[in-house]
Amino acid sequence: MKIKRFSQVFLLMMASGCGTVMAASENAPEVFALQQTGKITVQGTVVDATGEPLIGVSILEMGTTNGTITDFDGKFTLSVSEKSKLELSYIGYKSQQLAPKADLGVITLSEDTEVLDEVVVTALGIKREKKALGYAMQEVKGESLVASRETNIANALSGKIAGVQITRSSNGAGGSSKIQLRGANSVTGTNQPLIVVDGVPMDNFTGSDNADFYNPSLDMGNGLSDINPEDIESMSVLKGASAAALYGSRAGNGVILITTKKGTKREGLGVTISASVSAETIFMKPDLQTSFGQGDNGIYNGESSNSWGPAMGTEYDFNGQKRTMQYYDNIDAYFKTGTNFTESVSFQQQFNKSSIYASATRMDDANKIPGSELSRTNFTLRATSTFGKDDRWSFDGKIQYINNTADNRPLIGNNDQNTFLSIYKLPSSIDIRDYSNPLREDGKMYWWSPGGMNPYWLEKYNLNEDSRSRFLMSVSLKYKITDWLDAELRAGSDMYNTESTRRTYAGSNLRDGNSAYELAEEKFYENNFSFLFSAHKDNIIDKVGVNATFGGNMMERKNTGLKTEATKLTVPNLFNLNNSSNADRSLTETYNHKKINSLYATLGLNYDGWIFLDGTFRNDWSSSLSKKNRSFAYPSVSLSWVITDMLNKMNKPLPEWVTYAKARASFAQVGNDLDPYKLYNYYEIGSDPDGNTTAKPRETYYDENVKSELITSWEAGLEMKFLNNRLGFDLAWYKSNAKNQLLSIPVNNLSGYKYKMINAGNIQNQGVELMVYARPIETKEFSWDTQINFSKNVNKVLDLGGVPNYKLGGFGDLAVYAVAGGNYGEIYGTKFVRVEDKESPYYGQLLLNESGLPQGTSEPEKIGDQQPDCMLGWNNSFSYKGFNFSFQIDGRIGGDIYSYTNYILQTNGRAEVTAPNGQRNNFVVAGVISDGQGGYIPNTIEVTPQQYWNSIASGNNGIGEANIYDGTNFRLRNIALNYSFPREMLKKTCFQQVKLGVSVNNVWMIYSDMHGLDPESVFITNTNATGFENGASPTSRTYLFNVTLGF
Repeated sequence: MKIKRFSQVFLLMMASGCGTVMAASENAPEVFALQQTGKITVQGTVVDATGEPLIGVSILEMGTTNGTITDFDGKFTLSVSEKSKLELSYIGYKSQQLAPKADLGVITLSEDTEVLDEVVVTALGIKREKKALGYAMQEVKGESLVASRETNIANALSGKIAGVQITRSSNGAGGSSKIQLRGANSVTGTNQPLIVVDGVPMDNFTGSDNADFYNPSLDMGNGLSDINPEDIESMSVLKGASAAALYGSRAGNGVILITTKKGTKREGLGVTISASVSAETIFMKPDLQTSFGQGDNGIYNGESSNSWGPAMGTEYDFNGQKRTMQYYDNIDAYFKTGTNFTESVSFQQQFNKSSIYASATRMDDANKIPGSELSRTNFTLRATSTFGKDDRWSFDGKIQYINNTADNRPLIGNNDQNTFLSIYKLPSSIDIRDYSNPLREDGKMYWWSPGGMNPYWLEKYNLNEDSRSRFLMSVSLKYKITDWLDAELRAGSDMYNTESTRRTYAGSNLRDGNSAYELAEEKFYENNFSFLFSAHKDNIIDKVGVNATFGGNMMERKNTGLKTEATKLTVPNLFNLNNSSNADRSLTETYNHKKINSLYATLGLNYDGWIFLDGTFRNDWSSSLSKKNRSFAYPSVSLSWVITDMLNKMNKPLPEWVTYAKARASFAQVGNDLDPYKLYNYYEIGSDPDGNTTAKPRETYYDENVKSELITSWEAGLEMKFLNNRLGFDLAWYKSNAKNQLLSIPVNNLSGYKYKMINAGNIQNQGVELMVYARPIETKEFSWDTQINFSKNVNKVLDLGGVPNYKLGGFGDLAVYAVAGGNYGEIYGTKFVRVEDKESPYYGQLLLNESGLPQGTSEPEKIGDQQPDCMLGWNNSFSYKGFNFSFQIDGRIGGDIYSYTNYILQTNGRAEVTAPNGQRNNFVVAGVISDGQGGYIPNTIEVTPQQYWNSIASGNNGIGEANIYDGTNFRLRNIALNYSFPREMLKKTCFQQVKLGVSVNNVWMIYSDMHGLDPESVFITNTNATGFENGASPTSRTYLFNVTLGF
């Protein structure tokens, strides 16, 4: 409703400021009317279908210039002739004609979106009529993002927009999420869209610094998660190259435009206070067996980390004492109920021609992982004003400050510091709460085993914390040169500073029992300065209209980092860097600096408001490439044909039930630039054991012929609306080819180098997107809105320039590749050995060893594909009087995920599949055994479950095929119930708004095939290998209560 109120206030301002004739027409005749006979003073209140007052509705005495507009309460008063007719009109609503009477009461206007030309924000902040766009674009309103109540705003996009895939890490409340639009276009780039906030690019760093399987660095979250959802007016997703072409070499993966709130005229003080509290519990956790305890081969072994021991309820000998094997749920015992408190206060108001918006928000999240906490503080101040002669000047300035602090971000990877894996693997006959006091009397770690790590010790004595302070600033000054020509200057900056520490106390199995200390600091800034001339004039030649822009931008970004680590402190637990020897102390310094200068222009033609032809051109000059290939041009052209408008103007309308029809098509080229210093062979400064300075050349061969990646895209679409916009759809087809892939390939060591950058390859994305929306039920008091999003993308690697495959990520025998001639993101691992003789009656059956157990292949083969076949989202909203109930179901069909967690739990006997129905009976593996003479005999050898699962565990990741899972999953993402108190009820109070709400996120996993693991929780998000998970945290369900008060 905030968006609607903004438009209403704006229209009232326009009517008040630009409609002096209307004001004179109202007031001057009113005095005269008192002296006439046959006059009547009428009054009334105009509202929409939900009862919300409409501001700025025009009330006109037909056949005269006598009229007025509604005020902020939707009320009006007008003196008219008794025999006249009144006409009420408002943009986007059906006009009404009424006979005058003294009290017209409450008048309800019905929406008529057929006549509403929706205005949207496009690239470079240029506002366009949506019907004029020749490419796909979807917008999500701020209220929808807030309603999701996600700590990371990126997650709020899940299921809401066709073609958008959100991949979440498994790292708790501060974990990162990867956004991908229409597949992957690069094998070495991030494949993430550019984020632009109020016209200024924002750094959306994602995840960890490295993707090492055993010891990845901490997941530092998303840059996008710094944005406060309460400050967002709307988020527009530019998925295709044509939509994003004006961003050139930064637009290869699409663009997300975030528009934050401006101040608008508000009743009362204009102050809004919002507070929410939520409880976090476990949503999904691995399926674990509860029937057998610690030991091997059915026998108790107190030193074993396995769970192949005796059945629960049986007696066993413990140091000469008889005990009964008992089950403990250590996951529920260790993890707690998390809490999140968020408080927000905002002020917005308009004073004459100036407006202001200010907000402050505090979020404190003590999530379900003990010791892990996240807090965020946001301050926003934005001011806009028009001034000068005829209001030709306009100013818009904004500053946002964000402080993000995290304590004890979870450590992941296949190591003992991964709390999640440690608890999952722990034999369930051990009660983890017995070790909640993690220190022995000698100060060393207390744990059941000499190896491994006590999760309680990690919580209290293996600490990390980080704090990020960030400023997002923008300022623009616009001058209206003529009624058809504007000029604008804009400057913006994104800067942040991150400080982090890590403290490891002495006395554990980490670092040989020593204490360690690490300090790190990272500084970043990106500055953008731009100018833009905009021209628009209709009917230049007959019915031909023209719009054009010309502008330029200078971008500079710099990133520096400093990390000092003492791997062994001389005096234990005295955390000072000087408390270490030179041999145990290291210093790492990083530096990145890049500039891009750009010029761009657009030219648009339209005929009679029903056909639109647009062309854009941008040229970038990048500092990260050689002078020979530093300049790149990116053109686009798009066509929009509004069929219904054309036919209506030709007096040949479509059937009445067809409200709107539009066809569109576009072509564009955009790029993916190279990161700094990837092309050049720079020197690494260090020191030798004697402290002398050394300079070591890096190992990349310089080639001045390397160019930027080039993405060529085609798109076509059809939009239709029916039954006065009660039903509609938006269908898009697209195809893109990303050529000149930037690949780092090995070279002959005799050359003196190890790698060189080349341009090679062609990655293709082709797909369809469909959005269907409807209002199946609409009465005066009740309405139901529903929307379905569907997308299917096929991501192919057509060519890699002679390179057979390129590794995207993975570990050991398990890896994810871009394979020439195959799909992007094929998963490779070992497979079960099978009979390969097609002439054999046993063809395709498992070929077992002489013990009757499965065998794995010696070389990795394709075992899966991380790409989903399609993605779906279904959103519903029901409104009744002041109540609103909504829910969202979304999911994916197809695609595969390798689960290391399931593999490790099977190996040590904790997985539920190791004890079907709570039993561990011997069984015969279905398959054949070689008869030694080239033939096969059916297997009849009984094996134990432990023997079987240990054979599956061969190699460093087991037989990969055994733990590749179908990624298909559907979930009830969220449900929410809100109630807004009627305005009539609040009239005699100090409140302008009172709203209460409850919601639940991650309500129900409708279907999943991963034995209790959440398919959305991948191992790491900073790579393009998202097809595997490793020791994922249990995912969360949140229950939230919210109250909003307006004064």
